[in-house]
Amino acid sequence: MRLLLILVVLLGLGGGAAFWALKRYDAPGPLPAKTAVVVPRGGLDQVAAALEREGVVARGWEFQAAALATRGNGNIHAAELEFPAGASLRQALDVLRTGKPVQHKLTIPEGLTAQHVGSLLEHADALEGAAPEIKEGSVLPETYAYERAATRSALLERATRAMDKALDQVWSSRGPDLPLASPQEVLILASIVERETGKPEERPRVAAVYLNRLRRGMKLQSDPTVVYGVSGGAGALDHGLTRAELDRDTPYNTYRYPGLPPGPICMPGISSLKAVTQPADTDDLFFVADGAGGHVFARTEQDHLRNVARWRDIERARVRTQ
Repeated sequence: MRLLLILVVLLGLGGGAAFWALKRYDAPGPLPAKTAVVVPRGGLDQVAAALEREGVVARGWEFQAAALATRGNGNIHAAELEFPAGASLRQALDVLRTGKPVQHKLTIPEGLTAQHVGSLLEHADALEGAAPEIKEGSVLPETYAYERAATRSALLERATRAMDKALDQVWSSRGPDLPLASPQEVLILASIVERETGKPEERPRVAAVYLNRLRRGMKLQSDPTVVYGVSGGAGALDHGLTRAELDRDTPYNTYRYPGLPPGPICMPGISSLKAVTQPADTDDLFFVADGAGGHVFARTEQDHLRNVARWRDIERARVRTQ
């Protein structure tokens, strides 16, 4: 009843106005569909103008009257808030007082390079500020939720902390006798595993191949590391890797230099990190594409060469059918 009396006074009405005021308070509003609105900071005038402009309320003065009459129900919050279709004044005020800000999401897929993550951040909706320089391998691929006006630097810091935490976890639970001296070396090898196969079930076996080669002092001979070096960190070429590129002298050419490259070649996901610290139990030293999106593995160079020959036959057959 207090609400009705105040509304009557505020609206300057008399007689049966209480019934009319309650009807207006609960009547469906003009909003045709669920809509997110950026509610500005400032007084009721600014909030009312924004709601009227976005079609949440039909008349700003009605909203202001209802807000003043119900001010004991709580403060109105400035944020990006989502209003339901046909929201009444009562519903709109409830959203303004108790609604949670709209959550935007940025998904960083596994295997992106620092260059590509920077581009994602630059074009992400509702983020503000410039993105700081991104270190290769420093960001954990996953989906990050944020509110409008969050900064790119803050989101990047969260993603970096997530990678640091994931690295600490896999390092502390690593298997015995790994030929890796630090979490950074885990990160480097995991980035290679990430780019070598898109099949999660293959990653522990691919990791095992590289770990076995490291134990024996063999060169890794990883095409993705070569691509990273010759592409200037882009991690991709617009053509197949050429013989000349395989021979090019870059620090990432694992055909020329033994051991791990000087740094990661992408942002590896948790699956690849775990694959490196908990590899498959195998003596494999080689693998090559099988023509069906996966790989075929071998323990000896003789078996590997046969597998390579099959792969080349598959490639030649594909060219003939094109």
